[in-house]
Amino acid sequence: MLVEDSLVVRHLLMHIVGRDPRLELVAAVASGEEALQALATSRPDVISMDIRLPGIDGLETTRRIMSEQPTPIVVVADAVEDSSLRISMNALRAGALSVVEKPVATTHAGYDAVAGEICTQLRIMAQVPVIRRRPIGTEWAGRVTSAAPAPVAVPVAAPPPSDRPTVLALAASTGGPPALARVIGGLPESFSLPVLVVQHMGAAFMEGFASWLNGVVPLPVGIARDGERAEGGRVYVAPGDRHLELGQNGILRILDSLPVGGQRPAATVLFRSVARQAGARGIGVLLTGMGEDGALGLLDMRKAGAATIAEHESTAVVYGMPAAAVRLAAARSVLPLDRIAVQLLRGTGTEPAP
Repeated sequence: MLVEDSLVVRHLLMHIVGRDPRLELVAAVASGEEALQALATSRPDVISMDIRLPGIDGLETTRRIMSEQPTPIVVVADAVEDSSLRISMNALRAGALSVVEKPVATTHAGYDAVAGEICTQLRIMAQVPVIRRRPIGTEWAGRVTSAAPAPVAVPVAAPPPSDRPTVLALAASTGGPPALARVIGGLPESFSLPVLVVQHMGAAFMEGFASWLNGVVPLPVGIARDGERAEGGRVYVAPGDRHLELGQNGILRILDSLPVGGQRPAATVLFRSVARQAGARGIGVLLTGMGEDGALGLLDMRKAGAATIAEHESTAVVYGMPAAAVRLAAARSVLPLDRIAVQLLRGTGTEPAP
């Protein structure tokens, strides 16, 4: 089902979806109200959601759908409008699975790439099982998976100052923005380590994602810049379509080398650089995401003696990347989201916020 108030864009999306033989259009509506009404009869496998709608906007429509009839949602947003980007990130927090760039005209230079990405995301996300969501802010509370193994936590005592970690690296893909917000949001302003982040997302949205994250966590967040020194208590997000590495003496490196495992930025590239530079004084965390990116890099970190954590199946939107890490025995701890920040504070000797 397509939800788009602009007649021109709606017809453009209908054309894009219609030319993909693996997709079938069951409804195309112009408002959130129409989408909610059509949901019961059309029963779509996946929804393409505009954010800026008349009446009930896309964010509220997403919340209601995830509360009443959970369905995979792909947000189609204008990547150059700050307000649209903020709403898009909040829609991900409310339960939408991914965000893609809104198509312009068929004559636009990047049209084919944008159209291809829309169809790819719709096909992939249609296969993701979703659950009924509570109101925003309690997305993960009470979620259980009966077949999931029990969380495994390795007891962590505060290390002596000479052995304390020097860097924290986190990575996520599908479902990542709210997961990262939950984990990083659990770290106080006094957190002493630099935090390096890889999030799989379209390059056009990375600045907006970093800006949104900066507004919902205590630590300052920004896009990582090549050659800058990673400072404690700051969050550095890999830029769109570039790898992020930790170099010597804490200097960040931004690389345009080939994708690894089909990803750029790649979690494995980041984790392997932390294994090389920080060894046992690094911490790696692999969160929700489709595929296996990050698992091999996390394994390198564990072999180097670092603390490694994978998100538990009970809270992962897509248990792909963390599951791969678990299969490789790359994670010393396997924890649900609400317990990861606590583990990080214990492992770094940081006092939790009051």
